[in-house]
Amino acid sequence: MNMLRVGLEIFIGRLPSDLFPINHINSFFFLEGNIGSSLPTYKLLGHQTKTFQKKRRCLGSKNKERPHQPGPPTHHTSLWFQDLQRATNVVYQAHHVSRSKRGQVVGTREGFRGCTVWLTGLSGAGKTTVGFALEEYLVSHGIPCYSLDGDNIRQGLNRNLGFTSVDREENIRRIAEVAKLFADAGLVCITSFISPFTKDRQEAKKIHVQSGLPFFEVFIDAPLEVCESRDVKGLYKKARAGEIKGFTGIDSPFEKPESPDLVLKTGEISANECIQQVVELLKEQNIVPTGVTEEVTELFVPENKLDLALSDAKTLPTISITKLDLQWVQVLAEGWASPLKGFMREREFLQVLHFDTLLDGGNINLSVPIVLPVSKESKEKLDGCAAFALEFKGCRVAILRNPEFYEHRKEERCARQWGTTCPQHPYIKMVMEGGDWLVGGDLEVLEQIKWNDGLDQYRFTPRELKQKFKEMKADAIFAFQLRNPVHNGHALLMQDTKRRLLERGYKNPVLLLHPLGGWTKDDDVPLDWRIKQHAAVLEEGVLDPASTIVAIFPSPMMYAGPTEVQWHCRARMIAGANFYIVGRDPAGMPHPETKQSLYEPTHGAKVLTMAPGLPSVEIIPFRVAAYNKTKRSMDFYDKERHQEFEFISGTKMRRMARSGENPPDGFMANKAWKVLTEYYSSLQKDE
Repeated sequence: MNMLRVGLEIFIGRLPSDLFPINHINSFFFLEGNIGSSLPTYKLLGHQTKTFQKKRRCLGSKNKERPHQPGPPTHHTSLWFQDLQRATNVVYQAHHVSRSKRGQVVGTREGFRGCTVWLTGLSGAGKTTVGFALEEYLVSHGIPCYSLDGDNIRQGLNRNLGFTSVDREENIRRIAEVAKLFADAGLVCITSFISPFTKDRQEAKKIHVQSGLPFFEVFIDAPLEVCESRDVKGLYKKARAGEIKGFTGIDSPFEKPESPDLVLKTGEISANECIQQVVELLKEQNIVPTGVTEEVTELFVPENKLDLALSDAKTLPTISITKLDLQWVQVLAEGWASPLKGFMREREFLQVLHFDTLLDGGNINLSVPIVLPVSKESKEKLDGCAAFALEFKGCRVAILRNPEFYEHRKEERCARQWGTTCPQHPYIKMVMEGGDWLVGGDLEVLEQIKWNDGLDQYRFTPRELKQKFKEMKADAIFAFQLRNPVHNGHALLMQDTKRRLLERGYKNPVLLLHPLGGWTKDDDVPLDWRIKQHAAVLEEGVLDPASTIVAIFPSPMMYAGPTEVQWHCRARMIAGANFYIVGRDPAGMPHPETKQSLYEPTHGAKVLTMAPGLPSVEIIPFRVAAYNKTKRSMDFYDKERHQEFEFISGTKMRRMARSGENPPDGFMANKAWKVLTEYYSSLQKDE
């Protein structure tokens, strides 16, 4: 005869009538039942004792039989079952869908990647932080993933378990079985549980091994004093005060893993470094495919081969390149267009022109052709050469090896890249005047490009920026691309983005203020003046200097609207940004003939949120800001209060700066506005 001990905790409501014929109980009690007889009876323990048969009998003062009355739904009911009889007469049923087939449709990257990453460590060691950050990283890179957190699971699946050794064992057993199902479905399942006992963790691993699924034990190793100093939930304080008994690390042991697959010392390294170590482990085990991460492909000649390359460059035939070409050489050399190994060959050019992506080796967003135009004469001279040197103002700057020449179909390129062939468009004009042939090949850049214009200290490569973010201990990087002076509307958006990231749980979001530093059209404010203006904005505290990096993005500006904004976003993703602010009419300009917007102003943001091949960056659409005349400051526009707002266009701003007028208070930082008026004043002097 089996005995069932059931605990019922009922705050408000009724038990379902098909379970027990009990109504209107608002207390905590135990039932001990004989479930072996044909008419089960139950004895009430710890309250008042009654024996009753399984009929619809009300447990009340009179104890009379009466029909069950429907009542409100149960608000909170919990059942505890101990010593349950194991299920018998059950047979495992095999799935019709194989793991390899499942792997073809789960996620955006083919291949079965199901496994469990088991994070174990003391409370406060950083399991949840690492678990959720790893989940975010993998999902953003197209790897299906789910993180099971201890606190979350105890609010649902395991809400009926306490913290006795028996309950802890059952807690881990259930999670191991659930994790196995997630892994078998093709997901990377991350579990964040203290799991203090070696036996329980070994059993969890055994459950996976028996099913042929990878299991990685990761020890989140933070000393007790570090965990106790964090004490985010205040549990250590309660345990020290004796309010919590059996607390791991205080009066209950934690058995350290003897041979984990990975040890993460979260007291010594950042969360981002932890994530990279786990990702490397998963790459070694073929869970995460190579190429999924944003590896920076620099094209500089290694130092140990530089002398040979310089000697080689002196003997090779040369071709002269323009300043615009050299800017693209810099873009390629520093890795902004990774994984390109040089100027695009025809296959890459066609993929980019027609699909806005590189298709070989994955679905990699690259929306603009990065090509080297050459004349017919240069093509005839160099066709058949194994390599030649690129020369700028008499100086050999790079070698192009294994060149491939192909026709530069200018009108077709412009129609696809810009959506127009208007010859007055400033970049299209340069394309049309350029060479009739394109040449692609492997690029070897002899040294880092320097412009010696007093601004080289702002020119950081993607690798250098990543190192700076690491030194700043940034856990989120949000990038803002701009080619114009910063006004307080821009600043409002950046401030609001930081606020929202902090609300989402990030501790140290860092802003990458990243003005474009390549070619721009003649009426744009020059780079040196823009850098002065940005510095004034930081000096006045409109943006926080301690959490902002100002750097120059070396790309030329193409004014290609939604096509180009994808390039701007992906290049920042390569540099480590995981959030990108996109504004109104990004990379746009008025049509040279009609003077209307060349691109619909909202399309850039809309396209960017749908663009393929941008896995690890989240798009933050630009909220429209305008000058609030009531608040006397820039504010997010509310159409319900339209009369309070004034829109100050770029044209109006430039007119005021040229005439020496001051804008309304709160439109732009005073020192920043002064820089702008000095620039326009210098133009008038030159004229």
